[in-house]
Parts: sequence; C-alpha cells; structure tokens
Amino acid sequence: MAAPVKERIGQVVLPGDVLLLPPSPREVESGLGLQLNTPAAGTRVVCGPGLRRHGETALLVSKCGLLRYKDPAVYWVHSQQKRYVPVKGDLVIGIVTTKSGDVFKVDIGGSEQAYLSYLAFEGATKRNRPNVQVGDLIYGQFIVANKDMEPELVCIDSCGRPNGMGVIGQDGLLFKVSLGLIRKLLTPHCDIIQDLSKVYPLEIVIGMNGRIWVKAKTVQQTLIVANLLEACEHLTAEQRKSVFARFSDM
Repeated sequence: MAAPVKERIGQVVLPGDVLLLPPSPREVESGLGLQLNTPAAGTRVVCGPGLRRHGETALLVSKCGLLRYKDPAVYWVHSQQKRYVPVKGDLVIGIVTTKSGDVFKVDIGGSEQAYLSYLAFEGATKRNRPNVQVGDLIYGQFIVANKDMEPELVCIDSCGRPNGMGVIGQDGLLFKVSLGLIRKLLTPHCDIIQDLSKVYPLEIVIGMNGRIWVKAKTVQQTLIVANLLEACEHLTAEQRKSVFARFSDM
C-alpha cells in the first residue's frame, strides 16, 4: 500500500513499497493536493541507491533498508549491502583477471567483470602500451554501466589525465567492507579518515565497490589500520575516538 514518503523517513522499507511524493505547488493551488511542510515540495527529486521513479508522483523501493533524506530533495535507502552494482561515474578498485590482446578483464566485485581498454591509460598508444599484468590492482572510473551493456572502466579523466587513477602499488593491503561504510568514508571531511591519519601516516584508496587499499610504514601498522577501519562500521563516534586514542599513545 502506498504511503507518503515523508512519513517513512527513518523507517525500514521493503522492495515493492510505493512512496508518494509531496504534491507540486501547481497541484496545491488547483486543490488537487495538500500543502506539505517539506523542502521537497516543488523541487526536483533525486533518487539514490535503492529507489527508482514510479510514474510522476511516487518512488518505488528496490532493496531493503532504512529510508534516508537529505535537503533539498534527495532520498535513498541505507543498507548493509555487500554486492556492488556498477554506476556510471563511480570510482572503483578492480583486480585484473585476464589480459587478451587490447582488452583487460577486471573483477570489480559485481555480478560480471568490467572491460578495460589498454588505450584507457594516460599516454597509451598502439606502440606505448601500459604495463598492466594479471593480478594488478586498478583504480578506475566507470564510463559505461547499465543492465544492457558490459561495464567499461577507464583510468583517465575527460582531459586525458590520470587524476589518481591507474595501477595501485602492490605493497599495501586490499580488503572489503560494506557499501554503507564506504559512503560514510567518502563524505567530505570524514572524521574517521582525519582521526585515523593522526594515529599512523598512511596511504589509502577507497573504491565505491566496497574495496579499500591501505599502506602504512610497516606491515603491522597496515594491519592495524585495516582492522580499525573495519571496526568503525559498528562503533559510535565516542567509541571510535577512544579506540583510536589507545593506538595513538603507543
């Protein structure tokens, strides 16, 4: 049964639920709806993960989780999802599994592997090919990601520059966390990353597909950093600061 989206914010929603959007100002003026005290009224609604449009006046839930809202009119479903679904523009960490001619196949943790051309690297030409081997870690961005086509990665931006993308060093540690924690770590000025950098100097690469690569000065410090990041998913802010303080005093 359909319910107003405002009433379901912060509650558990299930696949198939229909959420009614607030009426537009035109509908209110004509008497077709009721004025709602919400900033989403009359603004363009953005559907995040777990939601899709259902006609012009409703949203359809596609996965289980908590319904979240952010001004001015952004809705999404927060869940502890493990399986990644490719999205155009996402930056991900992949593992090269096959090297065949001009094409690399990359495992990105989804239902199928991604396609990566050897020309999708900075300065790559037919004579100057990138040095990429099976087993290498790749940090790249999706330029094609839909249900009808094979996902495609590139390691350059629109200006042909790597902008941090490419082959990742092999000395660090790769591990996997939930997609919910990834979104938290990628928020601007994330407290977790700032507090962690005060414990140990480190290098870190975060992929939207739930993979994290870290490297500290020693193997022991690298393992500690990985364990701290995994624990952050289940710690409050106060608990996290207390745990980080123990290692910063060592």
